[in-house]
Amino acid sequence: MLLSLVAVAGGLALLVFSADRFILGAAASARALGVPALLIGLTVVGIGTSLPEIVVSTVASVQGKAGLAIGNAVGSNITNILLVLGATALMMPLAVPRGLSRRELPVLLAVTGGAWLLAADGQLSALDGILLLLALAALLAFLARLARDDGDPADDPLAAEIIAANEVELAPRAAAGWLALGVVLMPVSSQLLVWGASNIAAALGVSELVIGLTVVAVGTSLPELATSLAAVRRRAHELVLGNIVGSNLFNLLAVLPAPALLAPGLLPDGALARDLPVMAGATVALFLLCVLRGGRIGRGHGLLLLAAFAAYQTLLYVSRFQ
Repeated sequence: MLLSLVAVAGGLALLVFSADRFILGAAASARALGVPALLIGLTVVGIGTSLPEIVVSTVASVQGKAGLAIGNAVGSNITNILLVLGATALMMPLAVPRGLSRRELPVLLAVTGGAWLLAADGQLSALDGILLLLALAALLAFLARLARDDGDPADDPLAAEIIAANEVELAPRAAAGWLALGVVLMPVSSQLLVWGASNIAAALGVSELVIGLTVVAVGTSLPELATSLAAVRRRAHELVLGNIVGSNLFNLLAVLPAPALLAPGLLPDGALARDLPVMAGATVALFLLCVLRGGRIGRGHGLLLLAAFAAYQTLLYVSRFQ
């Protein structure tokens, strides 16, 4: 058990580090090769916000551990809204950028509803995975149009996040080195994490879905938490919400297709009746918080979100005995 805990902790630390270095190296290498900044931002940096979840879910799906992969995707979205946004708002009230409630948030609502609808038959199929990837392509085209049409991205939090993360300069040799290191370490660290998480699930007598929803989801959401807390200290509220909305969109459209395509089959027990409704409810709550109360998320809202996260974790704990 101790060895499994060390494997999870070490795997998470290596995964977060290697994903960050991969994004840094890939963005700098693409810039050196003359790739347009917009294309870099929408692909390398945009999808990179969910890179730890993508790699973990892919490795887990290849090994036939679809429950862990699905739990990672769904649990990360729940964690981002209830824990990350809750902790950030508790630290400092957040002003909601105008563009968020008009554009990205309705898209996130539609994507969340679409993912739930695809899973309503109790399974994730290869066709579901293909449809999610087609929706990802449509999202990237949508963001590209927004970036092209809007001369100033300041009113678009997701675009602001992508542009801020894309502002990097490295020597070509250093960029190639970080890129290579990320390519090597990401699958190794993910393998370590998946192995440890599976062993913990077996030792505790819980499903891999629950471990994915808790240990793995919270661990892979730590970069979002760190980014959000750093942004709020700089009073860059648009980056906080852009980070959360962008991560949740890519979790559904780039992470969830992994188990659908690589390990299609029935959803684990509890996913459809418990976890997908919680994810949808958290997303609706995020939308309402952003459009009501004059576009301001206060400390009281943050406390409510954290309380909801604690209640959900308690529900997961209680459900293991049922």
